[in-house]
Amino acid sequence: MILDPVHQSSLSDQVVDRLRAEIVEGRWPLGERIPPEPELVAALGVARGTLREALRALQYTGMIEIRRGDGTFVRARSEVPGALARSGASLAEVLEARAALEPELARLAAMRADADDRRRIEAALRVRAAADDAHWVEADVAVHEAIASAAHNPILFEVYTALLPRLRESMGAVLTREGFRRDEPRGHDGVLAAIRAGDPEAAAASARANLTATAEWDLGQSPAE
Repeated sequence: MILDPVHQSSLSDQVVDRLRAEIVEGRWPLGERIPPEPELVAALGVARGTLREALRALQYTGMIEIRRGDGTFVRARSEVPGALARSGASLAEVLEARAALEPELARLAAMRADADDRRRIEAALRVRAAADDAHWVEADVAVHEAIASAAHNPILFEVYTALLPRLRESMGAVLTREGFRRDEPRGHDGVLAAIRAGDPEAAAASARANLTATAEWDLGQSPAE
């Protein structure tokens, strides 16, 4: 790990900038644990208190998660997830955001997905189908993330993954509500079938139909079928 020591004033802000750069530029990957405190202190040339202040600031933004006794992990490559988490958005608002992204991601995935992408989506769908209540939300999110990755548009993927913490939260909140259907094929199996067929419009339509059905169910306009 190469990090230049910090010598100027406003050490905490500078440390935040240095650590953020490691995340944004991908040197510390999503989901991975960052180097331990002693290593960071030595590399940056700052006191442990200064480092911890910077880590708390990054945790507030949603970019990292500090797990007591386990280390610090990268949660996002931007500060958008933290802002979304603090927004208190409703399920309807999360669905609106998803509706702006998921049909286009599905459409692009049908155009660009390779064999590895299709295998990842298939595997994620199998896990989702077998998941119990404790693991279903994470399994459902993994399906959507695999489809988004298959679109091969890094900008759209970055924006979409920033939404995933809110997607997890909203799905967790409705999982046990009466009428919520976990085996909905639209937006899931339907998208995979369209991706296999190389049919962009069918993929987008399937993703859009899933969101419409969920929105209608949430509003009580119709049961989730």
